[in-house]
This record gives sequence, C-alpha cells and structure tokens, in this order.
Amino acid sequence: MQLHARPIPVQAGIGLRPPHFTQVIDQQPETAWFEVHSENFFATGGEMVRLLRQVREHYAISLHGVGLSLGSADRLHRDHLIQLKRLCDTIAPGLVSEHISWGAAGSTHLNALLPLPYTEESLALLTDRVCEAQEVLDRPLLVENASTYLEYAHSTIPEWEFVTALAEQSGCLLLLDVNNIFVNSVNHGFDPHRFIDAVPPERVAEYHLAGFSRKSVTNDDDAEVPLLIDSHDHPVYDEVWELYRYTIEQIGRRPTLIEWDAHIPEYRLLQQEAATAQEIMDAYATLHC
Repeated sequence: MQLHARPIPVQAGIGLRPPHFTQVIDQQPETAWFEVHSENFFATGGEMVRLLRQVREHYAISLHGVGLSLGSADRLHRDHLIQLKRLCDTIAPGLVSEHISWGAAGSTHLNALLPLPYTEESLALLTDRVCEAQEVLDRPLLVENASTYLEYAHSTIPEWEFVTALAEQSGCLLLLDVNNIFVNSVNHGFDPHRFIDAVPPERVAEYHLAGFSRKSVTNDDDAEVPLLIDSHDHPVYDEVWELYRYTIEQIGRRPTLIEWDAHIPEYRLLQQEAATAQEIMDAYATLHC
C-alpha cells in the first residue's frame, strides 16, 4: 500500500526508541508525532521496518539520520543515500534530517558526529553534499547544528553564520537543536541568544530538545572549566527551557522533538517532557493570537 506523507504537526513529539515500540503500538498513547533514527530501518523488510510501519499507521513520522557524513571530504556514500530514499518511499515521512558534521573517511566509519572547520572551503563542500542529497531524495533536507567539544584554529566564520549560509546556498531547511546551541555556548564561550538572533525564521522547520551532562576539564592555564556533553540521557535543563522560550519568541513555533537516547526512561517521563514543550508553545500562541 502506497502511503502519503503525513505532515509533522506544530506540536511536541518524542524520539521513538526500541524499548517503547511495543507500548506505542499496543496502547497508541496521545503523542503528536515520532522521530526515529533512519539507519535503524535500512534493512529491506525485517522486524524493525514492520514495527515502524505499524507506528506509521497512526502517527506522523520524521526520519533523523546520523550516518550520512555530509561534511566528509569523500564523496557521499551512494548506497547510504539510496537506502534512505527507499526508506522514505516506504514510510513517507513528514520530515527528513541529518547533521552538520562528518564521521567517515574512506572505508572507516566512526560512531561520532565530528565537527567541521567553519571556513569558505568547508561551506562550499557541505553545500554541494546537501544539494546532492536533496536531488537524490527529491525533497528538502533538514540539517541540524551539532554539539562540539573543540574548535578549529583556522575557522573564519561564526557557527551561526555558517549554518545560515548553508541553508541559503543549498536551499535546505534547518533543524535547530536548542540544546546543542546551549552546549556549544558554554563549551566555546559565546552568547546563545546571538545564535538564535542570526537564524532566518523562514529556514527553521524543527527544533530539538534534550538533556546534557556536566563535566569539567583543565584548560591551558591549569584552571577547571565547565564542559557540557550532549549525552541525551537527562531531562531538559532549566537553562535550555529558557533558551527554547527565547527561540520561540524570536523565530516562532515549530515541531519540537524530545530526544532521549541513553538510560532511556519510562515512556511517561518522555510524555512529561513533551508536555512542557507543548505548554511553552501554547503560551506563546495565547500571547500572539
């Protein structure tokens, strides 16, 4: 049966992970939409695809990739793109997204989303890759700003300008990860509001929210400085909720996803996090109706 794309509603959704598939299928909880990691469903047929198709019968689905390695100096892995296209044809997702990062070199694939230098050369390469992916997929691609723990000395473009230029030059849309903006602002010492203010609202199609982990490291002056890790294993922190409110005020409401990928809790806790995001969106709508 050919599915037609079900648009992602401008509401709070939840990242659906394997521990909750059976519960979602059996109980059909009140959740606006789900996002899944694309690569988990690349197998032709099989149990995972069967379960996802069952979820898709009742909910809108967004596909979120972690393995395309858009920023690699190598050519895009054509087989990966073809598998993603086949999954899109099977599931008819409302949105498809990837990361501004790289994670492969030659035949070596790393289980990491590694940072790019923010340079004109890097921007040109990434723009070409995004355009190629959109051509194969025959649809706009959302790209997500990634969390990073180092900066390249030869970067010449602020991250927010790099992300904006990529969207404008490739025609892609942005998946604005509010948690990642806050994490990077602490790790690299910039004002996160400056990032939000620089992003053109018409390019933003989705938000992500997640919890981070607090660490500390010793800098070159032997001083202890904070380091935030985008671990996706905690509830959303108050600082991120505040930045999300600011983002909504500056850019507007968008479909908002709660991510939780490690130490996955009971489904009810994910629902509570989604409810908080929905309350913030609803409060904004009430003030601007």
